[in-house]
Amino acid sequence: MVQPLLSIIIPTFNRAHLIRETLDSILLQSYQNWECLIVDDGSTDHTSGVVQEYSKKDSRFQYHQRPVNSVKGPNSCRNYGFELCKGDYVNWFDSDDLYHPFALENYTKAIQEDTDVVIAPLEVVDFETKKKIKENTILSNNIIEDYYVGKIAYYVCGPLWKRSFLTQQKQLFDPAIRNLDDWDFNLRMLYAKPKVLYIDKPLIKYRFHTTSLSQELAKLNFSEIQSEFTAREKHILLLSQNKMANLKVLKKFIKNRYLFFFREALMQNHPKKFYFLKKLLRCEFFLFDIYGMLKTVTGYMIFSLFKKGYALLK
Repeated sequence: MVQPLLSIIIPTFNRAHLIRETLDSILLQSYQNWECLIVDDGSTDHTSGVVQEYSKKDSRFQYHQRPVNSVKGPNSCRNYGFELCKGDYVNWFDSDDLYHPFALENYTKAIQEDTDVVIAPLEVVDFETKKKIKENTILSNNIIEDYYVGKIAYYVCGPLWKRSFLTQQKQLFDPAIRNLDDWDFNLRMLYAKPKVLYIDKPLIKYRFHTTSLSQELAKLNFSEIQSEFTAREKHILLLSQNKMANLKVLKKFIKNRYLFFFREALMQNHPKKFYFLKKLLRCEFFLFDIYGMLKTVTGYMIFSLFKKGYALLK
């Protein structure tokens, strides 16, 4: 039986302290027909030395640098890695993720002739304690809507994609999106109606740590929050065209996201609190949520005057 070549594509930036473990987890795979392309986003530490050490020992590892004329960020690195890869199937990976030893073998065993993507859940673990936090949910009877609102998630590394399916898409990763980049990619691939096969056990350890980009939202990093809403509005437009989800449900979700950030900004007296207030009121206006607008304005005024009334903003 012919074993398909799997391409593992890893963007990296200043991960010299982490990437050895990731590359070691690839070396430990029971399935051996793979190539691993590591695309450096301009690291200033000794990431290049670490990766080239592996590539000298095993030619299946390839070290590349993001072209200087492409946008900085992991999405450009992933797209460039895809241009260079030769695999029949592609797994996007991150430089702090870890494979279970039989991960690639389990992926390949699941592949059927008409499969466009094989999706497995991840084991989310605490980076410091190594303890398991959760497994992500990947199954749904309403995939598009549930993916949009976060009831299911594939992350970037959960799916193994058929290369021929990916080559048919107009765009892979969007370099203009920083936060929710994998969310944006996976949703657009789902719009193309791939033939999906699911695996019911986690094959990858997704290490959750305080330097993860996703944690910037909790810190009210304004540029990352803007990136999130840019991605969400982009998909509202796409979904208004392809009619694959209930737009009212999704717009209510966006409203609630603005409400969350408004509450946090108000509690922290963040300089962007008025920005979130205006965005929240705008969402409520277009949803014809007059009661919600009254609650928002009243809650804001009471909280501003008396530091009370937070309950009105729930």
